[in-house]
Amino acid sequence: MISTTQATELILAHSSDWGTVSLPFEQCLGRILAEPILADRDFPPFDRVTMDGIGIAFKAYEGGQRRFPIRGIQPAGAAALQLPSADACLEVMTGAVMPSGVDSIIRYEDLLIENHQAAVQIEQVQRGQNVHPKGSDRKQGDTIVPAGSRIGASEIGLAATVGNSTLQVRRLPRVAVIATGDELVDVHALPAPYQIRSSNGHQIAAQLQAWGLSTDKRFVGDSLAATVQCLRDSLEQSDALILSGGVSKGKFDYVPEALAQVGVKQVFHQVAQRPGKPFWFGVSPAGKPVFALPGNPVSAYMCTVRYVQPWLRKSLGEAPMTPVYAALSAPFSFQPALTYFLQVHTHFDPANGCLMADPISGKGSGDLANLGQTNGFLELPADQSNFEKGAVYPVWLFGGA
Repeated sequence: MISTTQATELILAHSSDWGTVSLPFEQCLGRILAEPILADRDFPPFDRVTMDGIGIAFKAYEGGQRRFPIRGIQPAGAAALQLPSADACLEVMTGAVMPSGVDSIIRYEDLLIENHQAAVQIEQVQRGQNVHPKGSDRKQGDTIVPAGSRIGASEIGLAATVGNSTLQVRRLPRVAVIATGDELVDVHALPAPYQIRSSNGHQIAAQLQAWGLSTDKRFVGDSLAATVQCLRDSLEQSDALILSGGVSKGKFDYVPEALAQVGVKQVFHQVAQRPGKPFWFGVSPAGKPVFALPGNPVSAYMCTVRYVQPWLRKSLGEAPMTPVYAALSAPFSFQPALTYFLQVHTHFDPANGCLMADPISGKGSGDLANLGQTNGFLELPADQSNFEKGAVYPVWLFGGA
């Protein structure tokens, strides 16, 4: 068996590149930017008024003047007016360009306006106040959003601001999700007492779809020939494969043998972890990654979160995930020398300003119902057996966490 660290390094060493695609910017929400968004002009593109009020030449105020005759109004979206004389003022609106000859803005709240005269009511006016200087945020050509960023609402707004009606984004892979096992029946079927409804394929596909990927869900029974044919078809039609079940030591666990028959090279088989010890990973002759996950639903779910997600991020050019840590809210013990992924429900404790992890006891990796109460896996190191309350460990969050 290899460690979780070794497994992660080997998987990330086989990241993929599916190229890029140009899309209308409105269709890019959640996609990964393939090239930076650059400022097409200075930000802001002009000296910008930030408060409704009057614009003055500060030297007049500095010289003791406190009453200014109003000689016009500068609305937003209009060309800059000219201050007719240094002892006058112009009314200005938020977002407007600074009028020529004006260098300071005084808010309406700090004025008394009567008979077209603005009387300043405060004694703390500063040169350049309430002005957003041209180019103070970004200069023309500066990077506003770097390549590798996930596009959210703010990035959509920035693309619109600089006039990028189309964006180059990373092409997403098509992933075949293959559930295996004669004990599985369709979700619409009434299972016999010795059967169960297939859930792994749906749950893995749902995880991938939440990350924006399209999936091809397939099912194959415990037959070597059928598994080989399914793998051949899937490798031809998909960019990556994720299987669940058939990777242990049972007499009907045909997946490793079938993968070998279609030329997929094993990179590793078995990781020193629980759940998910039988996890298998390999690469096809064409470089397509194959994740063969254990059939127990908690194992399959955890391996998707812990291993598939970081591989996908690296393949898409996204920055590595920033570790999130949580403190145990209660002591916990685990004896085998394996990395243990403890199912937890996290919550923020305002008293100590930290994310807390409540252990959620279950009945092992086959207890799918237990996942409904959890929102993360706390990764406990293999070189410990007893984990104290308040001890902090990495947590892999999912769901609505």
